[in-house]
Amino acid sequence: MKSIWIVDDDQSIRFVLEKALQRENLPTRSFTNPRDLLAALSLVSDVDAPQVLVSDIRMPGGSGLELLDKVKQKYPGLPVIIMTAYSDLDSAVSAFQGGAFEYLPKPFDLPKAVELIRRALEESQREEVVQERLSEAPEMLGQAPAMQDVFRAIGRLSQSNVTVMITGESGSGKELVARALHKHSPRSQGPFVAINTAAIPKDLLESELFGHERGAFTGAQSMRRGRFEQADGGTLFLDEIGDMPFDLQTRLLRVLSDGHVYRVGGHGAVKTNVRVIAATHQNLEQRVKEGGFREDLFHRLNVIRLRLPALRERREDIAMLTRHFLQQSGSQLGVESKRISETALAWLGQFAFPGNVRQLENICHWLTVMAPSQLIEAKDLPPEIGVCAELAPPPLLSPDGATAQPPILVQALALATAPAPPGGQVLAAGWELGLEADAMALLAGTRGDVWEELSRRFESRLILAALASTRGRRIEAANKLGIGRNTITRKIQELGLE
Repeated sequence: MKSIWIVDDDQSIRFVLEKALQRENLPTRSFTNPRDLLAALSLVSDVDAPQVLVSDIRMPGGSGLELLDKVKQKYPGLPVIIMTAYSDLDSAVSAFQGGAFEYLPKPFDLPKAVELIRRALEESQREEVVQERLSEAPEMLGQAPAMQDVFRAIGRLSQSNVTVMITGESGSGKELVARALHKHSPRSQGPFVAINTAAIPKDLLESELFGHERGAFTGAQSMRRGRFEQADGGTLFLDEIGDMPFDLQTRLLRVLSDGHVYRVGGHGAVKTNVRVIAATHQNLEQRVKEGGFREDLFHRLNVIRLRLPALRERREDIAMLTRHFLQQSGSQLGVESKRISETALAWLGQFAFPGNVRQLENICHWLTVMAPSQLIEAKDLPPEIGVCAELAPPPLLSPDGATAQPPILVQALALATAPAPPGGQVLAAGWELGLEADAMALLAGTRGDVWEELSRRFESRLILAALASTRGRRIEAANKLGIGRNTITRKIQELGLE
């Protein structure tokens, strides 16, 4: 583990922090002034660089603010905690402007100081993992024509700072597109900051976006920079923008118009230079008509629209993505990556993937843990894929998707060719004529249950077809048929379809 570096001219402060952190099994390294720390920093490799820096703000031989500026130039992601006396709060505010993680007022409560340092440590380690994954993994994968259109659009936008609206279903990879737009833009050296506006409670979202001043509300014990300030000089990705509360849309529109941010509880404007990329799975035009989204904000965000295809629209990419995610999952878990058979790939290729690429990635994680052997067979796939042992797998997709067959067609072919119940055959084509012929044959005999017999056959075929189209999911089949789930359960039992 990397060390926590402490710089303070007060020996008692250094001693207390060192001992407290050692009890937590956290390695430390201490300095008496910024000059010595900077000299040590110039001699260490990135591997031995500090994980967190804790610095006093006023020391002989240099200021903590000057140290913060120099350290951030070399290690922009390093969390820096500034220690200050209460009389130095103005300086602490300046420290936040320079990118400090948090400030620690003196005299401080030792357990709270350790808790703050541990929080900074976790943030630093989490950021390292994210950066490592981003650097190792390819940005995006896709050979389908729809994805090639996305790649071309990213290329055309590579020299632009224009606002982009990304639309697409949940799990289709909208944040990956946003990161690619940032990476290949003139702002690539600046920060990329993402926020999911649907995942944060309304009461906290305003503070998350715009920041707050100390004492602005209960619990606001220190000034905090919002995401707009954090993304200054870079890109801010606003995911699920369609779920943003209406009153906050007004504040967002003002920031987009003049670039000035007002923190919650603050009166002074903070100038920001941010490129905004928004994303949504909703129909914003419809939201505007319904009054749930501001029309002027929609036009402000909708400068360039980039639609991301669902995974079912790019089925030829499923095999490549599956192999990639299996390799990635094996590396993350420290095990040998599993292989997948062509038959299993064929079954994956016909699945609708309502959760899109994210669902495929989760399935690959599941297979890495749950599949019993190194070669994944069709029988190893999770139940939602709907593998049926009685049916042959659908054909593998060609690169142009020409041989693709929808899942329902595979089941319908099996139902159409299956033997009919005794007493007649209902034809797959022109079934009404077949029904009439069966009825005439039965009516010509002495049976008195023709209605019941034909109703049973009709209901059996209808329910079997619905279950085949939903891969055995009864509730979904009932919804498709327009009947209740209790009704379909009762019919399955009465008709002996269990």
